[in-house]
Order: sequence, then C-alpha cells, then structure tokens
Amino acid sequence: MTDSLSINEVVRRTGLTSRTLRFYETKGLVAPLRTASGRRIFGARALSRLHQIAVLKSAGLSLSQMRRLFAGHSVDLSAMLTAQLQMLDEEAAQINCTRQIIRSAVSRLDDGERIDAATFCALIESGERMTNQGPREWQAITDRYFSPDEKAKWARAWQLIDSDFDARSYDAQWKNLGYRIKAAIPIEPESDTAQGFVDEWFALLKPFSAVSTPDMWQSTMKMYDEMDQWMGEGSPDPGFDKSVWDFMKRATTARIMRGGTLPSFEADKKGD
Repeated sequence: MTDSLSINEVVRRTGLTSRTLRFYETKGLVAPLRTASGRRIFGARALSRLHQIAVLKSAGLSLSQMRRLFAGHSVDLSAMLTAQLQMLDEEAAQINCTRQIIRSAVSRLDDGERIDAATFCALIESGERMTNQGPREWQAITDRYFSPDEKAKWARAWQLIDSDFDARSYDAQWKNLGYRIKAAIPIEPESDTAQGFVDEWFALLKPFSAVSTPDMWQSTMKMYDEMDQWMGEGSPDPGFDKSVWDFMKRATTARIMRGGTLPSFEADKKGD
C-alpha cells in the first residue's frame, strides 16, 4: 500500500478533478482500491490507466471507445484517427494564418515602423478571427434558423453542461462517426449496422438532448434538413454531409416504425 495514492494526491499530480476520477470509475475505466474504511486509493495499475485515458482522449477517443479498447474489443481506430488528423490539419492551417499575421507585425516593427494602438488592435482582432473561425462561421448559420430568444436559451442551456465536457474531442467523435457512416452507405436502414449507427448517433446527441427544448430541436432539424443550402467552401463542418444526415433520418424512422426507442433522447424528453 505504500506505493498507493489517495484521491487527493492523484488530483494534485494529474490535474484531474475528484469528480472526474469518480466519473471514470462509474464508467468502468479505472478501478481504484479501497481501504478498510472505504477510502479510494490508486495503485500503479490505476495510475497507468489514467495516463492511458489522457493519451487516448487527446487522440479523440470517446469514453465508450476507450472502454471497448480496454476490454479487448475491436475499435475502428483507422477511421477515428483519420477524422482526428483532419481536425488537426484544420487547426494547423488556422495557427499558420495567425503566425503569418504576427510575423508581419514583427517585420514592420523591425523596419522601424511605429504601430499605434489602433493598428495593433486590428492585428489582434485579425488573429482572433483566424483562430475562432468555427464559432463565427456557425453564428452566420444559426442566425438564419434560431431567433434571438432561442439563441439566448441555447447560451443558458450550455452553461448547464458538465465542466469536464471536451468540445474538441466531441467534434472529433462526430467526424469519426460521420466518416464511418459515409463509408458504409448505401445499406438498408433496418440493418444491424445502420441501427448500430443510430445508437452511436443518439449517444453523441446526449449533451444536446439534455438541454434542448422541443422548439430548439425542431429548429435544429430544419437547419440540417437544409444543410445543402449552406454547406460549401468556408462553411462550418458539422462532421457529416447531407447524405449522412438523410440516411440517419431514414434509419431513425425505421427504428421508430419497428417500435424501438431512441437511446439517451426520449427519456430526456419525458419531463418536458
């Protein structure tokens, strides 16, 4: 037991919160030992697992994918890593643009040019536009489908989402799923493969379904039904295209027509 650490010591060493450590435990990702009094202690194996979780999370794996990997089940790592590489390439392009802006400013200073406050602010704002391209692009789209009141509701709703929510990992998971669905179609919407995609799709929708209202859901449906009108060069990337969206609607309808339920969604709406 001398090599074991208390949960507070693990928090200090890893930077994870105690809430996150307990969450990983409930998901079966890590299994700390217990003292006679019931206190959690983390041995070498549990600490190694926490390191593996951090590495896999940085690569874009979801917690369910990690659980399957740790259990020895197959995971489509190729598709997931391909989607992650695409996201990293996009980020690298944004960073490169910002670097060029900064280099231009340094060059002008080295040449003796005096940059006043207004010019300096313009350079900063230009850099922010490059590194925040995604949110600004989405704003142009959501302005077309959501009223100011609905957007205010979204802002309040998203504040309720777990502070440990990783937006980058979440985007990578959507790209991974969209890539695999695109590669699989055409398949029958009633097939086991298609229905497996339905399960994954609605599991990923969990953060959305937990905070959305029926009106917000309908506006979002309309936005994606018309995505062929706004998808194109310079548009935001939702992680899937119109063919994937249309197929998932057919697969979801097939589920409902057969009397099935939609995981992590209908249960959330019963209290609305």
